[in-house]
Amino acid sequence: MSAELVEESVATATVVPRRRRTKVDKHQQRRDQLAESALVTLGELGYARTSLREIAANSPFSHGVVHYYFRDKFELIVYCVRFHKSTCVLRYDDVIEAADSAQGLIDGFVAKLRETLVEDAPMHRLWYDLRTASMFEEPLRETVALIDGWLQDMVWRVVTRYASLADRGIAVPPATAYAIVDGLFQQALLGMHDHASEAVDRIEASIRDLLPTLLLPA
Repeated sequence: MSAELVEESVATATVVPRRRRTKVDKHQQRRDQLAESALVTLGELGYARTSLREIAANSPFSHGVVHYYFRDKFELIVYCVRFHKSTCVLRYDDVIEAADSAQGLIDGFVAKLRETLVEDAPMHRLWYDLRTASMFEEPLRETVALIDGWLQDMVWRVVTRYASLADRGIAVPPATAYAIVDGLFQQALLGMHDHASEAVDRIEASIRDLLPTLLLPA
């Protein structure tokens, strides 16, 4: 999926302020508000242990309001994860555009990785929880496949820009580059529980070592 299509999905997931909102706009706005509120509880408890009632209990909204906008927990969780990830996958685009050297791109990329590990760890844990659950729950697979595609494209945009700045070809296909970066990120996320500073230092060192190996020899 291209950056333009991802940006379009973000635009449809959020409400742009207008002088007069239609009834559909207000409905979408409330769903977005509920999603933002629910993400906090989901990030703390995970997919399996969270119910609509628990989400309502930890938010400004009643259980009835939550149930009015979302039929069940599954619909809410899928909406929440798509809502969050549709924004996350664009966070590296500024780094890509600002980089004027291969080293500058690496520096910006690892800085952003460190930031998201520290600030958004619960949301990332929810994503991996949901992705694992999709192996057993077929209704989750379409959403997981969609988001995996967004994330793969995000990594590929970084790799292709790095290759361009380094004036070298790329030695691996997009799926391989994504699998390696995603694996390193998940390892770091697991390490955040007990050794947060070590985890972020480790992924920075790993990414700095990795990116040159994804390119063909000069």
